[in-house]
Amino acid sequence: MSSDDTVVERISSFVSGNKRGVIIGAAAAALAVGGVAYYVASSRVGGGAGDEESLGGAKKKDKKRKKHKRSAKDKDGPVLEEKKPKAAEESDDDQVLTEEQIQALETGERKSLAASLKQKGNDAYQARKFAIAAQYYTRAIAVSPQPEPVFYSNRAACYVSMEPPQHENAAADCDEALKLDSRYVKALNRRATALEALERYEESLRDYTATTILGNFQNEAAGRSVERVLEKLSKKKAAEILATRERRLPSHTFVSAYFSAFRPRPLPTLPESPSIGDNTLIISLEALGASDYAHSYSLVNESIEQGISWDSGRAEALNLRGTFKFLIGDTDGAKVDLEESVQLAPSLTQSWVKIASVHMERGDPSKTFEAFEEATKHNASDPDIYYHRGQVLFIMNDFDKAAEDYTKSTELDDTFVFSHIQLAVAQYKSGDVAKSMATFRRTLKAFPDRSEPQNYYGELLLDQQRFQDAVEKFDRAIELERQKSPMNVLPLVNKGLALFQWKQDAQAAERCCNEALRTDPECEAAVATLAQLSLQQGKIDTAVRMFERHTELARSEAELGNALTYQYASYAQLKFIENYPDLAGQLSQMARSMA
Repeated sequence: MSSDDTVVERISSFVSGNKRGVIIGAAAAALAVGGVAYYVASSRVGGGAGDEESLGGAKKKDKKRKKHKRSAKDKDGPVLEEKKPKAAEESDDDQVLTEEQIQALETGERKSLAASLKQKGNDAYQARKFAIAAQYYTRAIAVSPQPEPVFYSNRAACYVSMEPPQHENAAADCDEALKLDSRYVKALNRRATALEALERYEESLRDYTATTILGNFQNEAAGRSVERVLEKLSKKKAAEILATRERRLPSHTFVSAYFSAFRPRPLPTLPESPSIGDNTLIISLEALGASDYAHSYSLVNESIEQGISWDSGRAEALNLRGTFKFLIGDTDGAKVDLEESVQLAPSLTQSWVKIASVHMERGDPSKTFEAFEEATKHNASDPDIYYHRGQVLFIMNDFDKAAEDYTKSTELDDTFVFSHIQLAVAQYKSGDVAKSMATFRRTLKAFPDRSEPQNYYGELLLDQQRFQDAVEKFDRAIELERQKSPMNVLPLVNKGLALFQWKQDAQAAERCCNEALRTDPECEAAVATLAQLSLQQGKIDTAVRMFERHTELARSEAELGNALTYQYASYAQLKFIENYPDLAGQLSQMARSMA
């Protein structure tokens, strides 16, 4: 966990933990630590074709019918009554009429015959005779004097219920129903189900989203379906992207934060007759110290290819290359390099700590702590071991044990600002606010020229809704950062979040994030925040562009999944506006009301 993870965590936790509020309402919550606001509409959006009946009977007309006890539902909504209906079988008087016979009938006769055939289809469906029911609906379609969307929708329900299901036919029937009535919610839901089964997830999401919005966000099943399909879609797309995307370093802000989470060490001493590779390694480490990360990465690769003449030097080079591989998301390559590093120099505890990070990234806590244990065997007095183990415990929400490790790290070396900061944050997370504030005040006094205590103290003040105090801390952090080149832009992003929560000043928040991006164009926190601000204001087209950018920048599979979730949720909302332009204003109003 790098030193900028607090702000990133606050944004990503909003994204991952509160998806549904945004998905079904076009906007969800205050952007950082605040709670989620769920929209529940009080008026009904236009309904379906005027035929809200189940396949098992006529339209519900009174409260008693609505309270009729149900026993089972198929996936799409048709209800099967407890009382077993009369079995539906085709009989002699069910002969199929020719086209000429149909045309010879009066309009009223055709209507009556279509209604009769539909009822027989309903009865057959209730008897689970889905193929027979589909035949009745087919005949109803043929004899009806005008197309009726309910006939197509009901036949689609039959196709979905058959063994094996005929999802292609179901989707085609729903297409026909929706051509006749674009707001026919049952047909939308049935098409969404069929498309999901066909793994046409984007189209399925489009329909589930429309179902949710047209249903006034009151259909819990539709809301769950949106989440389910979004998860499937984002996982599928994330896997495709990661399999083909060229690996590259994340933003300068992210890389800088990661390296600053380790205490600086002196350059290794070269042997008496250094090789070309030895000298290249020193240049790489000097570039690292100057925050020229791309150059450092290129040079360390070059040094290893050229050959490093002494074991501890090669261990340093593999440590650095393994770190860069970890940062670009190549955990397999990182693990190989770091394990070779500790074989060459077992006492290089930084490599053990980074092996622990690789295991944690892979979701293996037991091996993570084994690596930390190995590190302590070789150098129990290395304060970095305890700081980074504390970070893992923090991620696992074991704040008390994390605080113990941060304290141990500080006792071994009290000049490392992040141990003090993370101790204060862990104390806050464990509920000891007074102790946390006291730790922060001591840290501010001990490190007056560092921006980080100002920034993270501001975050805790923001969490307490002490907005003015928080903004003052962020301003001080920004002032200190401007003295560096390049500056860390996270205080700017935090200030934007604070101004939005405090004054609902979206424009001021956007200015802060845009300034951050001018300094660090790949700052994920700024991009994600701008996307959320756009969503809050109902500017879904802008939000989509920002989420697409966030997808490009996301480093890990989890980050990419979150970005894709919002990207495709926004796509679905744009599609809804395209298909139902008369409701676009209402959707934007709902988004603004939730800000």
